[in-house]
Amino acid sequence: MNVAAEKERLLRRDAEWAEVATEGHDVDRILSYWTDDAVVLPPGLPSIIGKAALRQYVEGSMRIPGFRITWESKDVALSSDGRLAYMFSRNAVTVGTPDGAPTTTEGRAVTIWRLESDGEWRCAVDIWNTE
Repeated sequence: MNVAAEKERLLRRDAEWAEVATEGHDVDRILSYWTDDAVVLPPGLPSIIGKAALRQYVEGSMRIPGFRITWESKDVALSSDGRLAYMFSRNAVTVGTPDGAPTTTEGRAVTIWRLESDGEWRCAVDIWNTE
């Protein structure tokens, strides 16, 4: 395995996911970047485990007035067998306040990715907090 090429491939995949999530229109496509057994640990909320729970979470987020999420990941590290990776990210989540003005919270995240049997990288663990 070419480690540098695989890191670049994963960064591109994550950037695609960020773009799809920022657009916020295609729930199925957003969900396709997580593993079926993914665990998401959002700040101040209980763990979200599995695709059904993630679908509810994503759809609920999209109903929040003014909701928008963006992120950029860097610093990919691969396991020695090339099946797992982790990345550090910076993110920004925007929501509308009661008066309609947007408010943005910046944060940081760690994602753990797994190379699935179909050869595609998917996020297995996703955790973030405010900075």
